[in-house]
Amino acid sequence: MGWFDALLGRSKQARPDLDALFALPSAAVTLQVATAFGPAGVGSVCFRAAEGAAFARLQDDVRQLVGSPEITSDDYGFTWLTVRDDDVSSLVTNLHGANSSLEGAGFGSSLLCTTVVFADPGGRRLALVYLYKQGTFYPFAPLPGQRRDNALELQARGTLAGDLPIEADLSRWFAVWGAPGL
Repeated sequence: MGWFDALLGRSKQARPDLDALFALPSAAVTLQVATAFGPAGVGSVCFRAAEGAAFARLQDDVRQLVGSPEITSDDYGFTWLTVRDDDVSSLVTNLHGANSSLEGAGFGSSLLCTTVVFADPGGRRLALVYLYKQGTFYPFAPLPGQRRDNALELQARGTLAGDLPIEADLSRWFAVWGAPGL
């Protein structure tokens, strides 16, 4: 960032650090101890699919890399690659592999987010969402009727602040309605 950018109040966007995903297993332990939310065994990579043979080959490569993921589309035109694994470390490794494959093939600009879903004994769901372009995480706790449990999200933020790079700008904590596992 140059001095002219600083003068105009521009800031440099954080580079995505996919290795930050590997902090999730220890964060999962912290979350479970503090809130009783444990891993639900579901994680997803959300991206905007591209047209063409190169992207189709890449999707096939990712399928081979992570086993048999489910691939679905949402109402907003995004594609969700969903991986299921009860071991949070293996789940994160597979999600990292999918993200890295997309990024390595030049489709990094298509990546939106990665989610890992947690559940409590009462059945409530909470996702930790990794914002690819920001390099940060935030919690998302859906309620019925497309409402959010803001208190739970803020509690999770406070609990995980020492384990994960948490997105400070709450306006970037967008809802991921219909995300797999939620």
